Amino acid sequence: MFNYSDVLETINMVEKEHLDIRTITMGISLLPCIRSDAKKTADAVYDLVCGRAKDIVKVATELSGEYGIPIVNKRVSVTPVSLISAAFPEDAGLIGKALDRAADTLGIDFLGGYSALVHKGMADYEKKFIMTIPEVLSSTNKLCSSVNIGSSKSGINMDAVKLMGEIIRKTAEITADRDGFGCAKLVVFCNAVEDNPFMAGAFHGVGEKDAVINVGVSGPGVVQHALEAIPDADLAEVAEMIKRTAFKITRAGQLIATEAAKRLNASFGIVDLSLAPTPARGDSVAQILEEMGLESVGTHGTTACLAMLNDAVKKGGVMASSRVGGLSGAFIPVSEDIGMIEAAERGDINIDKLEAMTAVCSVGLDMIAIPGDTSAATISAIIADEAAIGMINNKTTAVRVIPAPGKKVGDCVNFGGLLGRAPIMPVHDKSSIKFISRGGLIPAPIHSNKN
Repeated sequence: MFNYSDVLETINMVEKEHLDIRTITMGISLLPCIRSDAKKTADAVYDLVCGRAKDIVKVATELSGEYGIPIVNKRVSVTPVSLISAAFPEDAGLIGKALDRAADTLGIDFLGGYSALVHKGMADYEKKFIMTIPEVLSSTNKLCSSVNIGSSKSGINMDAVKLMGEIIRKTAEITADRDGFGCAKLVVFCNAVEDNPFMAGAFHGVGEKDAVINVGVSGPGVVQHALEAIPDADLAEVAEMIKRTAFKITRAGQLIATEAAKRLNASFGIVDLSLAPTPARGDSVAQILEEMGLESVGTHGTTACLAMLNDAVKKGGVMASSRVGGLSGAFIPVSEDIGMIEAAERGDINIDKLEAMTAVCSVGLDMIAIPGDTSAATISAIIADEAAIGMINNKTTAVRVIPAPGKKVGDCVNFGGLLGRAPIMPVHDKSSIKFISRGGLIPAPIHSNKN
């Protein structure tokens, strides 16, 4: 039972501390849609997605009104399209465009799953599929794409890493009129998970049921507000406060997820515990770290603070729900976090420090704008570094970088809304091309041999 204090606390979290359900994402299996050609498959995909998710916006709106908690995004994820289009990979774009039309019809924010899983090797059909990504992302608005290039069990597919550097460059070039916006919808993973509700990396895993509801909770502002109440506490007390706050946030997420699944006739999948920031002041992971005692995010001590935050969020969340999954932790997307944006503009944080931080949080180098003339080999090397952190530490890591055409360090790109704005951050000017050109497979670490 909720008492009067609980009700007031929740109202305060929503009105003053930016508590929200960041996303309700319906995962849908497209395996029943495979037909003899791309056109028939695309038509079947459109019909299935529109039929299965027809009420997702309506139900989210109803739940938000009934429980008084904003539900910011309504999304759909689907089976990796490279699997659906294996017999006709050059025409996979027809399915991508059908999915984008379905997203428009449903009125959802994003649709994820124009994806390929090539962590151990890249079949011919998968390479052909990946080659379609730039054109498809340039000609669609809501479709998101991801490619998994490594795992702790298989190692890192460096041939795929090399290709993805080239794909990111090409995607930026053909969306140059929008500052390379296509790259904001493209993420490269190591250890991708099958139940991630967050874009741009969401896809519906083949081990999932035919329709599943996954919810991503948020609440950086709630955590920051809680820490403001204990300015002189020691770090054990800080961790305890974060745990208790994460517990409350997760309970709200589980309530919404359970009810949404029931009303949408789908299975309840997971609650993703990730603290997902926005460009709004007071809704920032960076500002939580500064509340812990850092003058600016990026200074010495940042990685330690982030590690403690991430661990405490997970401990509090798993106490609140037995269905925790997805990515779960703290996101540090530069363009989507006002504290990160301002630190990058001041020069207090750089890509090297962000890379170190990704060793202890979810998920990786996210929404980072880099100079437009950054080479494909350098982008591939950035991907390889991040994948190595994920592979060795048995965690999900990812890269979503935007080489902004015509922009240089000191400039800025502005994508608006939740995607925010991003100052162009410098990259190292020494070449990694010989390393990237070697290709092959970086073997899995010895500790992966657990059978």
